Parts: sequence; C-alpha cells; structure tokens
Amino acid sequence: MLDFRIKTFLCVCQTMNYTKAAKVLNITQPAVSQHIRYLEDYYQIKAFRYANKKLELTPAGKLLYERCKTMENDEVALSAELLSQQSGIRTLSLGVTMTVGEYAIVAPLAAYQLAHPGINIRLRFGNTKELLQQLTEGRIQLALVEGYFPPQDYFCQPYSTEDYIGVCASSHKFACGQPTTFHDLLGERLLLREKGSGTREILERNLALHGLRSEDFIHNMEVENMHTIIGLLTHDCGISFLYRRAVEAELASGVLRPIPLKGFAMQHDFTFIWEKGSIYTAQYQQICQELSGI
Repeated sequence: MLDFRIKTFLCVCQTMNYTKAAKVLNITQPAVSQHIRYLEDYYQIKAFRYANKKLELTPAGKLLYERCKTMENDEVALSAELLSQQSGIRTLSLGVTMTVGEYAIVAPLAAYQLAHPGINIRLRFGNTKELLQQLTEGRIQLALVEGYFPPQDYFCQPYSTEDYIGVCASSHKFACGQPTTFHDLLGERLLLREKGSGTREILERNLALHGLRSEDFIHNMEVENMHTIIGLLTHDCGISFLYRRAVEAELASGVLRPIPLKGFAMQHDFTFIWEKGSIYTAQYQQICQELSGI
C-alpha cells in the first residue's frame, strides 16, 4: 500500500499546482506542502522548482515520479493478482499498435489464449504515443509497438524485425517515369497514417534523412486505418510506405508491387515494452517470450 505522501506527490505531478492537488485530495494546501517537504527531506532531493512562475519537476523529481508511478501501477496489478487467487481468473492487458494488432499478433495471441484459458485478455489498440500514455497511467500492463520510444524509460524485449517498403498498385504510372529516389516521388499522392502512428513516424524520419517532409508531397491523404490505406492502394489512389507484412497477400497476388528506391532498404523492430522497475518484470518477460514463440 502506497504511503499517503507518495499519493500526494503523484497528484501534484499530475496537476502541477499545489492548490489544485489539495482540492483533488480534499486536504489543505499546507498539508500538501508538508507531504512534499517530507519526501524531499527523506530522499534528500528537491522535487520541484519554479521556472517562469510555473511549477516543474527537477531531474530528481522526474525520476521519483517515474518510480512512484510504477509503484502505483504495480499496486493496482497486485490487488488484481490477489483477487485472482480467489477466482482463479487472471487478467492480461496488452496494448498494440494498429499494424501489429491486425497483421502480426493474431496467431500468437490465439495460441497463448488456448494455452492459458484461465487468463482474460484485454487487447487495446492505439498508436505508439497513446500506448506509452496508457502504460504510464496503468491502463495496460504491456505494449507491443512499432514506433519509436525512449528506451531508457522502459524495459523492452524484441518481438520481430520487419521490412519497411514503398508500395503502389501494379498498374500505377509514375509521373516522373521510373523513380529512384524520394525526390522523384514528390509529384505522387502519398497515403499516410495519422500523426503519432509508428508507421508514419518511421516514414517521417526516413524523409528527414533526405531533407524532406511528408508535406513536400504535392498531394497527400491521411488515413487512420491500415486496411483502408491498402484498399486505396489497390484502387491506384496513390503510393504509401508501410510494413511488407501488412501487404504480403497483395504483393503475392500481384495486385500491389514494391517501389524500389536507391539507398532505401529498411527494417524496423516490433518491440514489447513495459514500465521500468516493475515488480512483475519476470512475469512480463515470460509472457513476451511465449508470444514470440521463444
């Protein structure tokens, strides 16, 4: 059970205002200040400072917040685990990005569920940014992401390495003839995922290496669903960059074809992540290994 002063600290971190935290906790502002001073004295740190009249965490305060938030989330997981001892039913909350959930995890997840009928699985979808937030808030225990994340903030375990390619309809005619570079494609309509999507972030980073942005394409269409992007590609509505795994069937049937570009041969990892310092790390590692077929 978390110390009440840690709960006060977490509330101040969320509101970044002593008065608002006092209202949320239904205690006085002096009591909030007293709780924070106690923690600062105990850990011999300064947790907060003012910058331009705004409260912010110090580096030590940020570290304390990350560890305390993990402790709070572990406490929720512990309560659920204790209840499961009585019912015999456990719950696993797994967050996945859209591409992973639709094309990379279905068969392994089905096998895991059949092998563990006593576990209730909660599969949550979101882009990488949303899943990182859900981990922080304790709404999911594990995430399987395709996008970039700060590796120093999480425990991680590789799931798979995927080819990332340019794709168009087999019948597509390029405005510039046969393209060889990203610059040759700027006259095409680019079909891309929403901001925050791992698939899009990987594209944006690759374009940046060539001094380009997605906005440099004359025409573009932003779509929040991979199935829709693939459907639009098959109707020759534009070009896109995505994981080969997502269009394997269309490539094999000849409906779509890769766009070969010089100097562009990319692979990217799908990765399991969870909160650093969690007391359930060994359990999460075992789950990840089983889902990965290790």
